[in-house]
Amino acid sequence: MKTLAAESASKQGTGRIVNDFSIQVGTVNGSGSQSSNNVLMRSIFQMGIPVSGKNLFPSNIAGLPTWFTIRVSKDGYIARKREIDILVAMNPQTAHDDVKSLQPGAVCISPAEMKLDLVRSDVKHYQVPFGDLAARATDQIKLRKLLTNMIYVGVVGQLLEIDQAEIETAIRKQFEGKVKVIDLNLNAVKIGRDWAKESLKKEDPYYVEKMDKTAGKIIIDGNAAAAIGCMFAGASVVTWYPITPSSSLCETLIDYLKQYRIDKKTGKASFAVIQAEDELAAVGMALGAGWAGARSMTSTSGPGISLMAEFVGYGYFTEIPTVIFDIQRVGPSTGMPTRTSQADLLPAYFLSHGDTKHITLLPGSVEECYEMAGAAFDLADRFQTPVFVLSDLDLGMNNWMADQFTYPEKPFDRGKVLTAEQIEKIGKFERYRDVDGDGICYRTLPGTNHPLAAYFTRGSGHNEKAGYTERPEDYLNLMDRLNKKFDTARSYVPKPAVDRNPTAKIGIVAFGSSHFAVEESRDQLRDEEKVATSYLRLRALPFSDELRKFVETHDRVYVVEQNRDAQLRDLIRLEMPDLAMKLMSVKHYNGLPIDARFVTDAILEQERKA
Repeated sequence: MKTLAAESASKQGTGRIVNDFSIQVGTVNGSGSQSSNNVLMRSIFQMGIPVSGKNLFPSNIAGLPTWFTIRVSKDGYIARKREIDILVAMNPQTAHDDVKSLQPGAVCISPAEMKLDLVRSDVKHYQVPFGDLAARATDQIKLRKLLTNMIYVGVVGQLLEIDQAEIETAIRKQFEGKVKVIDLNLNAVKIGRDWAKESLKKEDPYYVEKMDKTAGKIIIDGNAAAAIGCMFAGASVVTWYPITPSSSLCETLIDYLKQYRIDKKTGKASFAVIQAEDELAAVGMALGAGWAGARSMTSTSGPGISLMAEFVGYGYFTEIPTVIFDIQRVGPSTGMPTRTSQADLLPAYFLSHGDTKHITLLPGSVEECYEMAGAAFDLADRFQTPVFVLSDLDLGMNNWMADQFTYPEKPFDRGKVLTAEQIEKIGKFERYRDVDGDGICYRTLPGTNHPLAAYFTRGSGHNEKAGYTERPEDYLNLMDRLNKKFDTARSYVPKPAVDRNPTAKIGIVAFGSSHFAVEESRDQLRDEEKVATSYLRLRALPFSDELRKFVETHDRVYVVEQNRDAQLRDLIRLEMPDLAMKLMSVKHYNGLPIDARFVTDAILEQERKA
């Protein structure tokens, strides 16, 4: 019986598997392995080969297991691959289980003293005396543990034939400006590579060869991309409370603001950053800044969203703009803070008590994390309301290959803001009157120099003149207008991305980071099972007409999402009850990023029943 590796090599007709495998490094949290893993990934990327990197780490202190997975794909697939082809097993706590999880024919690189060849005989083992090699790299015991990480980079580099010059370039980039650190790590890589060259006989099919598929590409995580987008969107007030996995968004944004938004002559900043005492205070401050005319924002995750409910409802009812980034993680309660999820869709969409619905953007790539940051601020100003951007841990904190971002050229959309001159010309101003029939009223900013500009901002019942009221007809008028405004937003939010196959009876709907697994799954369904599919990727709420048309024109539509309760499917059913029977679920909610094989298997299983 052929191993999986042999079968794959046979398909390529060369006995070699080139630029098509995954590497998993199992280490200990806090061991310094992140730098070496990034060097390994970037070295392959610099050879023109598409890659992606995913870090699976514990939510508490150092010393617990962590895994970093690098996917190498000549075809450009960047979703998580379920199968691990090459394992670097450096953590004794997990090494046995990690090896047992491998497919026959996979590769295991491990410290010689672990004797993992006794655990699996159908795996190719390369056993390395990492301790002895680390001792050659330095006589400082504290440094040996760190340099061991670079030694395995050298071993892997030799076995896969990664260009040594690219490894050196990646190390210089990783430790830029730290000459001694660079020299130490370059030496450790050389020691590992030289030992592997002299002592190991290559007996596996995995190799890398130069390609030209990464020219003009970058590697970046979604939180950093969103931070750049916020800066370009003119964010001037950032209020936040740290929470995994959203903290790096504000932390990165703060670094950019300090670099680019401080006047070099005066030293004055054109922004304000406040770390609040909790998430409720953070969104309250953001709303205050939005009311005053600033472009304000906060970022958080599920637990923070729960705390924000009262103030977010206030922002919806009083019609104040702000932007809220929700980098989703596993819940409920504390859940698993360092695992990914898409389970905040309904909580964010309907956040607050009473009849409340929020504009919600759903980026599906790091490019869209960047682009939708700008779109969110424009929508918040245009519709005078809190706007959510729902990313997730996988998209927000992991490494993704992407096209370079384009500099925004479109001017900001500040919406319906009246100046003193405009009020004087009109002769009247009523804060909550719908003048244009689109549900969006005009507003003024504090300090507008006109006696008619002032109004009360009421979280209680109010009429068109912003006066207090409990009259039933005034409340009906207000709520109906807010709903009309929400309907108007349907034509302003980002449209779905649709790839329609005219012969397909099956449709797939997904959103966010599920996108890359769905794309790869569609190829698997087509190539392996001759199943044709169409695909609609939802990019925002509220729904637009494209979604209804898509569901209507297919026999069955599989809604792929990373939560237990099929939140997106049920939301579609709620708004389109006449089409409910067409909607099927593909639900992935174990905390790991969704993979293509899971989607493929789930669809095929339901298709056989159908």
